[in-house]
Amino acid sequence: MARAPLLQLSDISLTFGGNPVFEGLDLVVQPADRVALVGRNGSGKSTLMKVMAGLVEPDQGTRIVPPGVRVGYMEQEPDLSGFATLGDFAASALDPAESYRVEMVAEGLKFRPDTPVATASGGERRRAALAKLLAEAPELMLLDEPTNHLDIEAIGWLEEQLRDTRAAFVLISHDRAFLRALTRATLWIDRGQVKRNEKGFEAFEDWREQVWTEEDEARHKLDRKIKAEAKWAVEGISARRKRNQGRLRALQAMRAERAAQIRRQGTAAMELDAGPQSGKRVIEARGLAKAFDGKTIVKNFDLRVLRGDRVAFVGPNGVGKTTLLKMLTGEIAPDAGTVTLGTNLDMAVFDQARATLDLSMTLWDGMVNDPDMRVSGRSDQVMVRGTPKHVVAYLKDFLFDEAQARAPIGSLSGGERARLLLARIMAKPSNLLVLDEPTNDLDVETLDLLQDILGEYDGTVLLVSHDRDFIDRVATTTIAMEGDGRATVYAGGWSDYQAQRALGAGTVKEGAAPAKRPETAKAESPKSEAPKPDTAKKSGLSFTERHRLDALPGVIDRLEAEIAKLSELLSDPDLFAREPVKFRKATEALDERQTALAAAEEEWLALAEKAEG
Repeated sequence: MARAPLLQLSDISLTFGGNPVFEGLDLVVQPADRVALVGRNGSGKSTLMKVMAGLVEPDQGTRIVPPGVRVGYMEQEPDLSGFATLGDFAASALDPAESYRVEMVAEGLKFRPDTPVATASGGERRRAALAKLLAEAPELMLLDEPTNHLDIEAIGWLEEQLRDTRAAFVLISHDRAFLRALTRATLWIDRGQVKRNEKGFEAFEDWREQVWTEEDEARHKLDRKIKAEAKWAVEGISARRKRNQGRLRALQAMRAERAAQIRRQGTAAMELDAGPQSGKRVIEARGLAKAFDGKTIVKNFDLRVLRGDRVAFVGPNGVGKTTLLKMLTGEIAPDAGTVTLGTNLDMAVFDQARATLDLSMTLWDGMVNDPDMRVSGRSDQVMVRGTPKHVVAYLKDFLFDEAQARAPIGSLSGGERARLLLARIMAKPSNLLVLDEPTNDLDVETLDLLQDILGEYDGTVLLVSHDRDFIDRVATTTIAMEGDGRATVYAGGWSDYQAQRALGAGTVKEGAAPAKRPETAKAESPKSEAPKPDTAKKSGLSFTERHRLDALPGVIDRLEAEIAKLSELLSDPDLFAREPVKFRKATEALDERQTALAAAEEEWLALAEKAEG
């Protein structure tokens, strides 16, 4: 018997004072759906998700959620007013006996529940919103950019959680690797229409190109038919005019259809000018050391960056990636060691915090008041790579319309702010690009274009990012910062780093041995003896079995961590008398996880034996 949908939208129309955002939209989310929601920045992805969550009322249409189905929504800017700590907010919808769930999730997302709301950063607030959703475990999860402000380790943890959940989810993310790993269907918002493909994000680009090709062919046929019918209307015999009024009406209808067709939004006209060539040696760092408040950022670090290198910095949040980047560019002095910058450097910086954007200014003023873009005596032109250009014309190159030019920068979405910052740094010639989290909030098309531009750029690139796919496509060298001052240099991008790290092939830059895999710490655990992926691949395992074998050590890790947390909670001898309900629920949860752990270990052993033949 078919199960009822978790959510159904019927004939939804929504207008925010201008052109319709959606018109006649129909959408269904089924149990166990794992859906990527994609579209250009400003296409309405977050708005649609708010309609799905019931937070935005459409102008017309119906939203149906069956009784008993819970829909949870993780928003980009959560309202934490009225809560003292992040943990209070995250546990606000839970029974007090289930508050331990927040602690478990908080550990994976790397935030402290006891952090006061008043001092929490934007990233911490978003992690609290994500923790709240995961702890509540609704039947349908709506996740709007959940990986923003997460480091790669936390992204991997979240990926495991979503892979193992029984809940359905709809996911907006700029992280292509994350989308490919998790989704089985794709919703694409394109010019106010929502199309669905029953394949995950992996197939999105091919599907999009097929849709556009079919559109172009249909439009070409319509244009030819209009032209032929228009010629007939002009040259037709007047005696037949009365008989052919239907044909004339059909011509008028075709012209109206053609006029109503909305042109696809083009890609941003981004361009980089490398300007004068820098010296061959761009950066020479020797013996760098830096510590803040007793925490070692880096020690005894050596690095040589040559012209044309693309160097990516990866590691957990707070490990010091941006600090090291600022030391290498001379913005921050090291505690010890030296940094020598090469000759003839023109540097352009994309900062993670978007601190160079004055949110109270309009886009127009923000451009013309930039010292690097100002044209003397003109308030309507900016200097773009040495040539004056009208400010609106240049903003249009980055997909901003004339009305937005007079709007405050603070009204822009995260993706639009990123595009504006790219417009500013691309206006001047540079031969050293410093990009600190440039991919946050950008849509897929802009990411693809930025990647292509960086591939053709003649200068040098220093990149901080948690986007594994982007690092793979751009980086020629990866520096992994793993805490306690360890910084290890690997050739290639993220996947190369992972493969080399497994073999201990990196070049350690502070005199320590290469970091070992966490699973080697427990010899008695089955995951410490797990065959490498290559071993599994040459066995008789199917693709699904190979994938499961690779994933099981992480599942076992998670279950062991949860069991340890619950055991610690139940070790309180007074818990039963003080909070009997909490004691009972924790005991049930412990039993459930111990059973799941035993099953996971048995599954791993069976697959490992099959892999070995």
